[in-house]
Amino acid sequence: MNLLIFLLGLAALLAGAQLLVRGASRLALSFGISPLVVGLTVVAFGTSAPEAAVTAGAVLEGRGDLAIGNVVGSNIFNVLFILGVSALVAPLVVHTQVIRQEVPLMIAAALVLMALSWDGRIARLEAALLLVLLLAYTGFLAWQARKGGPDASDYAEEMPRSQWDRHWSVQALLVFGGLGLLVLGSDWLVTAAVAFARSLGVSDVVIGLTIVAAGTSMPEVATSLLATFKGERDIAVGNVIGSNLFNILGCLGLSGVLTAQGLAVPAGVLNFDLWVMTAVQLACLPVFLTGRCIARWEGGLFLGYYAAYTAYLILAAQQHEALEAYSQLMMGFVVPLTIVTLAMVLIRRR
Repeated sequence: MNLLIFLLGLAALLAGAQLLVRGASRLALSFGISPLVVGLTVVAFGTSAPEAAVTAGAVLEGRGDLAIGNVVGSNIFNVLFILGVSALVAPLVVHTQVIRQEVPLMIAAALVLMALSWDGRIARLEAALLLVLLLAYTGFLAWQARKGGPDASDYAEEMPRSQWDRHWSVQALLVFGGLGLLVLGSDWLVTAAVAFARSLGVSDVVIGLTIVAAGTSMPEVATSLLATFKGERDIAVGNVIGSNLFNILGCLGLSGVLTAQGLAVPAGVLNFDLWVMTAVQLACLPVFLTGRCIARWEGGLFLGYYAAYTAYLILAAQQHEALEAYSQLMMGFVVPLTIVTLAMVLIRRR
């Protein structure tokens, strides 16, 4: 039964992504808004609905570890896995606005989260601050879009419009229908995956950081990959950056407000996973600056790091004897080598 639910969830994700990308790209053209802005708002916030539902539900059930692990794990997954796979499909040209505005804001949100979590808890007032920051960011993007946004007119004749979805109301229905299928599909996937994990005795934190994080990010995976295949690369990149911002500001903000005692941040997440999430988001800036493009080899590098991170979590969960040697290899050789390589590429391309 769990296998059937998993397959049905995958089918719903694929269908939902198809509807969402088509509706969002057409809607952007109808209103003269760039696909990047649509990707950062409508698509990103919509595909993050599963994360919001899972974190809020986990907090109401008294399982804050799962809520925190889901958000942190989803943000790591979004950058390393989704951008990595999308770049392997086709090199992703990164919009100038993303480099100058959205990536710095994403990094700032991660730093704010680290600062608020420093005492091991995100209080209700601090969670409300995250929601205020999300509203301010959304309002700022709406103001930019009203002004026409950067290069909005460049998309006016970019795609042919078919007859049946020419009206904005039909395009809006496609967006909402796609979002509904994405939420339903991700819920089925997570339900089946968690059942498999619990049968193996895996903890809530590890489930949140891996299976639930990947499962609730399946809408982003499906949407970004389909957008990449269709040449809508602004939507593919904007979806990931916008989702990461929404996960921190929206999902944790909402979850923290729902509980009077605030969100407790597990020590393992505070001492390791939050640092990984912040480092991953910081790594976006030099990668994006190297020719304003995520090349295939950089996508492969992202995927390699996600595999290494997942391997670490599995070894740590089992308290495996190879954990110490593995950690020393990653920190003493792989990470410094990557930093030097990226620095050299950045210097050569400037």
